Amino acid sequence: MEESKWYVVHTYSGYENKVKANLEKIIENRGMHEFFDQIVVPVQDTIEMKNNVKKSVQRKIYPGYVLLKMIITDDTWYVVRNTRGVTSFVGPASKPVPLTDEEIISMGIEVPDFELDLDIGEIVRIITGPFEGSVGNVKDINHQKKTVSITLSVFGRETQVEVDYHVLQRM
Repeated sequence: MEESKWYVVHTYSGYENKVKANLEKIIENRGMHEFFDQIVVPVQDTIEMKNNVKKSVQRKIYPGYVLLKMIITDDTWYVVRNTRGVTSFVGPASKPVPLTDEEIISMGIEVPDFELDLDIGEIVRIITGPFEGSVGNVKDINHQKKTVSITLSVFGRETQVEVDYHVLQRM
C-alpha cells in the first residue's frame, strides 16, 4: 500500500470543525481507517482583551481549510469530495495535489523525525525562519531538544543562536 500524504480541502467558511466531524464519522462507518491518518483544523491560541478581561481564544490559522493526511484512491476521493461542507480539494481542476515537505514544515503541521549527522565546527545554512539564508558554524548539538547552537555574524557581530534541526542545510 502506498504512503499517505497531506492534502488540503476547501470548505465553507465556519464549517471546518463540522467537516472534520463528518469525515471522522464517515470513515468510522465505512471502515476506512487504513486510508486516513489524520484530519486537522489548525488552530492557534491567542489572548483577547474584552471588557478589560483577558480571555484565551482559539483562532483558526487557515479559515476555510481542513488538512488531511490520507491515501488517495477513487473511494477516498469520493468520500472526501462528497462530504457536506467540502467544496473541493486544493489543486488544479479540484485534482488533489499533496503538500510538499517544505510546505508541511513551514505550516507547522508535522516536523519530520530525523537524526542530523552534523559535527561541531561544521558550516551550515539556515533555510527558514528569521535567520533564513544565514550561514554559521555549529557550536553545540542538543539531541534531546533536537536543536543546534550556531554562531552567526549579525550586524558584524558574532551571535550565537539556537535553531531546530529541520531548518538547517549542510554546506
